[in-house]
Amino acid sequence: MDSVNDPYELSVGVPSVAVFRRLRTDAGLSDKDPEAVALALPNTWHGVLLHHEGKPIGMGRIVGDGGIAFQIVDLCLHPAHQGRGLGKRIMAALTEELERRAPATAYVSLIADGPARFLYNKFGFADTATHNSIGMYRVIGKRPAAGQPPAQL
Repeated sequence: MDSVNDPYELSVGVPSVAVFRRLRTDAGLSDKDPEAVALALPNTWHGVLLHHEGKPIGMGRIVGDGGIAFQIVDLCLHPAHQGRGLGKRIMAALTEELERRAPATAYVSLIADGPARFLYNKFGFADTATHNSIGMYRVIGKRPAAGQPPAQL
């Protein structure tokens, strides 16, 4: 795409609490408590925002301890802008920063929902299940009864 006529601009940073929540819900992800978001955003190791004609329409963040463990989170894009390689642009910016600043032995994880796994494969991510490990999660305050599946993220 001709960068002069490209209506999309990718910048480093994190959104406001309100924009974060809107970007997630616009993309079909779950909403998050505003107080929890306000605590989380300043702890972003690296974040990017994608704007279309000045309006935020996508984002991605990396969280972690800065040395050993990192996780890519909150990668989302407004549905009206999907299918244009923009998710790939966000993911490229995140992985480039990891390759630039993270130690060579860092472990980077993410949760791949549905067909997003094919995007992540292009950036070198592999299924953990093939390595005798499985991703697990728990939402604090929503502990399931024994034998019940965990609450949805």
